[in-house]
Amino acid sequence: MSTPVIPLPARAFLSVLSARWDEFWDDLRPRLEALLGPVDYESGPIPFNVTGYYDGELGTPITRRILSFGRPLAMDALAEVKLATNALERQWERDGRRLFNLDPGYINQERLVLATGKNFTHRVYLSRGIWADLTLIFQKGDWFDLPWTFPDYAEPEMKGHLTRLREMYRASLKNMQPHEETICHEA
Repeated sequence: MSTPVIPLPARAFLSVLSARWDEFWDDLRPRLEALLGPVDYESGPIPFNVTGYYDGELGTPITRRILSFGRPLAMDALAEVKLATNALERQWERDGRRLFNLDPGYINQERLVLATGKNFTHRVYLSRGIWADLTLIFQKGDWFDLPWTFPDYAEPEMKGHLTRLREMYRASLKNMQPHEETICHEA
């Protein structure tokens, strides 16, 4: 028999896609910090050109920013975070189209997990219509793609950012207290 153990919290991760940053970023960033804590990593704009999936809704050219947050994230809070980011997307909609796409997830020593509202064979149900997508795993000093890894997450530039975030997470473990305040999770 296994004995359940609450895992250490993870590092909150957020990918933001948009073609119209000047229309929302100064107002959205503080809202994200209110939700997830202070931003401790923000990439510059990264061209998003691996698919045209979002072009019709978000416009072009789309760029991505990667954010992480200093406050630890209880892993079981991921569904709650996805629902909150979905609400932010809806608040900024114009004519039924989003200005931006928010993809929250978490990083820990072993993996990158993203939250989604879409079921698929490899996704695990969390709660309230939200699924966990195991996007990448970290083994033997590197990120490894899975058969379903999104092509943009398989790119070396993305993995470079993720490696930096993983290093920041590992450094934070040295100072993490067992009952440190985390982004709330469902009881």
